[in-house]
Amino acid sequence: MIAYNPKEWFGLIFYFHKSDTFRRLLPLILAIAVYTAIIAYIEIDVFKLRFRSTAALHSILGFVISILLVFRTNTAYDRWWEGRKLWGQLVNNSRSFALKVKTAGFNSEITEQLLNLISIYPAVLKMHLRNEKHDVFPKDIHQPNYLSMKMHESIQVLRNKGELNDQSVLFLNNELIAYSDICGACERIKNTPIPFAYSMFLKKFIFAYVLTMPYGFINEFGYGVIAVVSFTCYVLTSMELIAEDIENPFGYDANDLPTDSIAENIEKNIKEIKGF
Repeated sequence: MIAYNPKEWFGLIFYFHKSDTFRRLLPLILAIAVYTAIIAYIEIDVFKLRFRSTAALHSILGFVISILLVFRTNTAYDRWWEGRKLWGQLVNNSRSFALKVKTAGFNSEITEQLLNLISIYPAVLKMHLRNEKHDVFPKDIHQPNYLSMKMHESIQVLRNKGELNDQSVLFLNNELIAYSDICGACERIKNTPIPFAYSMFLKKFIFAYVLTMPYGFINEFGYGVIAVVSFTCYVLTSMELIAEDIENPFGYDANDLPTDSIAENIEKNIKEIKGF
């Protein structure tokens, strides 16, 4: 995730980075510009035609596309924001569970084991959501579930030794369950993209809209229609591209969640709690 100051808006206008949509869409924009230039040349200089029939239609369809893009972008951002809330919950849950374990006066070996599991869980979850595996644990299993099971086993050992009664187990149970809940919710976001039919329809709609624009606006803009159509293509396709980037917020894209730094921060917090 890119850290920036949203108040420095003037500088951001001229800022480009590797994930900037203009860089990624430049070949498409150039192709659309060439296509529009050919249509403009044929209409203006060859056949001297003027197609007036689609300008009003494009105005109506532009309104429809704007509604579809707003829905698309809001849906994608909701997924991104839900992912951020889940990782914020993971931060709070890890700190709370570690503090409870540290101050409960358990067997020192079990306490150390639990704190280590709490510390490494965010990194394992982060890798799991990226379809990666942590080298420390078996690779042919669901690693976050494996860590959760080890936490439950440690609590059960304490219970069997008489260091925990049923009330104390309930005292720790909310944090234990939260790990599985957070993991499941993140998996739901990752494994449930926007429906294929909706995504394909929007892409085809944008493509058809842009390709037919020259016929409707050459009369008003002449050769200036090349810039108009190219810029419209950039705006519409950028919105769709941004939505695609943020609908799965757990990867390596510049606009994805900073799960690396969050996991490192949790590990740092647990180390501090160990030293209390």
